[in-house]
Amino acid sequence: MRTSIPGFVPGRLTEARAARRIPSMSALARSMSLNPSTVSRWEDGTSAPEADALSELADFLDVRPEFFLRPLHASDRPVFLRSLSSTLVRDLQYQSAQMRWFQEISHAVEHYVDLPVVDIPDVMAGASYQQLREEDLEKIAIDLRRHWRVGEGPCADMIPLMERVGFVVGVIEMGTIKLDGLCSWSPVDGRPHVLLASDKMSFARRQMDAAHEMAHAILHKNVTAEELKRDLKVIETQAFRLASAFLLPSTTYPIETRVPSLASLVTAKERWRVSIKAQIKRLADLDAIPPEFATHLYKLYSAKGWSREEPFDRHWAPTDPRVLRDALHLIVDEGVRSKADLLALEFAVSAGDVENLTGLPPGWFSHEPASVLKLKPRDALPRSQSGDVVPFPTKSKT
Repeated sequence: MRTSIPGFVPGRLTEARAARRIPSMSALARSMSLNPSTVSRWEDGTSAPEADALSELADFLDVRPEFFLRPLHASDRPVFLRSLSSTLVRDLQYQSAQMRWFQEISHAVEHYVDLPVVDIPDVMAGASYQQLREEDLEKIAIDLRRHWRVGEGPCADMIPLMERVGFVVGVIEMGTIKLDGLCSWSPVDGRPHVLLASDKMSFARRQMDAAHEMAHAILHKNVTAEELKRDLKVIETQAFRLASAFLLPSTTYPIETRVPSLASLVTAKERWRVSIKAQIKRLADLDAIPPEFATHLYKLYSAKGWSREEPFDRHWAPTDPRVLRDALHLIVDEGVRSKADLLALEFAVSAGDVENLTGLPPGWFSHEPASVLKLKPRDALPRSQSGDVVPFPTKSKT
């Protein structure tokens, strides 16, 4: 008599289907030559697959069978994704599933390695995002810089800064130009997690995207899914304003751009590492330039073709996150766990998913760690034996 697998979690099937961009239960059923009603019953929880079916399902979705038995960690906090109204539902579901896997991988790594302590000050002090004014956001930016001892000059690189203060950051291909990044506080370990897009990315753009997601984590930690949907435009505007104020402080940046022009903004980009387009917006927000002059600069900007690529976009390589990647290297190199153990005991998703989300090179889990040869101490080296000295022949005098 065949029996269903006890403990099957229907939400895990929904999650895996989203992570593999399978748009519907019927599409999964067709791909696996299953009855659509069978997959529907598995996903709504009215029945569970048998052992053989579970194994086939895991193979097809490239996860371990145990994946479907692990509980889901429910959260009342939304994942912050820009352009919710214009992005395909399939893309949003894919990114949300990737974020949950990213958070679970991070939590598994924390079993072995102490990640940086979360050092994010409570700049809201109990206030609601609905109470924030523009001057509040400017002050918050300065307060954050002082708390993290960044100073008031250019922020060299957002990703190392965010990792230093407790963010867990990853970079993946989003598969759509409408998504630049997403942010969520993990219900598993209470850390803020950020995933950034690698699609068509430049350093300056990644700087702003990282600062934008940082702003969501700080300003909108307690926003509900309903509030995010209702006030998306306000919430996005606040995140962009704080990100701009953090990267281009009101106390110093405007002083260096007193006579703004495209040429001066190119020079400023080289120093501040913020896109020219974002600088125009920043100067307009600070009333450093009138709206009509901002419009004039935007038109010149477009005429030069900079909407596709700005000066210096190829000059700096975007920085990749290091915390999770280095932690996994440390776990394996120190012999705490082997790569096979990590895949068999800690991670229920595929090796490729872990590599992609943590920044490890493709195939890292399938490569054996290299042997490390150690030099002997100098005292252990054998002393050289003295030998005969052979003189060089002297030249004959002519």
